[in-house]
Amino acid sequence: MKCIVNGKILLPDGELAGRTLIFDGGVITGIGDKPVPGAEVIDAKDGYVSPGLIDVHIHGFMGWDASNGRVSELQLMSRQMARWGTTAWLPTTMTLHWPELSLCFSAIRRAMSLSLRSDWGGAQVMGCHAEGPFISPAKKGAQNGDCIQTPDVRKVQTWTDVIRLMTVAPEVDGALPFIRAAASMGVVVSMGHTDATAREALAGIDAGITHATHTFNAMTPLNHREPGAVGVALGDDRVYCELIADTFHVHPMLFGLMARQKGDRLVLITDSIQVAHLPDGPHDQSGQTVIVDGIRCRFPDGTIAGSSLTMDRAVRNFAQHTGLPLYQVVNMASLYPARSVGIDGKKGSLEAGKDADIVITDGDFNVRSTFVRGECVYGA
Repeated sequence: MKCIVNGKILLPDGELAGRTLIFDGGVITGIGDKPVPGAEVIDAKDGYVSPGLIDVHIHGFMGWDASNGRVSELQLMSRQMARWGTTAWLPTTMTLHWPELSLCFSAIRRAMSLSLRSDWGGAQVMGCHAEGPFISPAKKGAQNGDCIQTPDVRKVQTWTDVIRLMTVAPEVDGALPFIRAAASMGVVVSMGHTDATAREALAGIDAGITHATHTFNAMTPLNHREPGAVGVALGDDRVYCELIADTFHVHPMLFGLMARQKGDRLVLITDSIQVAHLPDGPHDQSGQTVIVDGIRCRFPDGTIAGSSLTMDRAVRNFAQHTGLPLYQVVNMASLYPARSVGIDGKKGSLEAGKDADIVITDGDFNVRSTFVRGECVYGA
């Protein structure tokens, strides 16, 4: 049994000081007034005791990528992400040819099993976010247009235990029956890389879409006469909206607006890519040149290629630019992502019976220690 003391415990509805978080056997058992006799005591040193952060949209970083289809790279990413407070994640694949995607899904399936072992040493792999290949060529962004395909539910049927989230453009031919079928099989369908009108976006939501991929980016914008996919995603309470809170993909003046509009349907993500955290300058990414410039990752023609964000920085950025209480922002990086992909029964908050996925930070939310299912995978 372990007890964390001297910290401000971040709960879904507020902060709790002067109490003790208790966990045993990988599961949170409760919050008490003082440590349990005989338990290992961990001193939070007046920092925050936060639920582990959950990233439902991340491709790679430091030269590693989920689209390379290697379990070893998924483990390396899991271990590094723990340093940034991420305790659960969805490796996110790019739009590839289906045989290549199948190799990626196979590796992720293996990593899902291995990440349950204590020697995995990092964030737990909860399944895959397949970003494509059933998207719009008009809004492909950094995706490979040659790999875009017509929606085919038969391809997905083999992988429903792996694909937890899938980005689809609702306006492409065959999308609506695909969305209905995929949703009925338990796949969370996200609207993204889409050229949909408001009417087409709403039809997709009516068919089963409950998520929007990196809201504002690679989708039809909000206009006062044609609300587009952005307007529908922001206005429909059935939809969780992802946000890349790096202050580059979306202007920080919109952070507060999104928080007020979406409430508990706002999900912070990184959308980090393979070249993230490499030195500034040009780098090869799967045969394409991507130029890293601080928080910006672009192709030579200026197209945004992804981000170099981490989840702890996303929390700090959002809190700084909105002034919201930290516990509310942490919900956007833990509880709400968990709910959006159906894992909140075990993940996303520091409640009794849930996995002991815990992050101890300093007063500025810099990570000191990370626990995954009760095991310390980073820090002391």
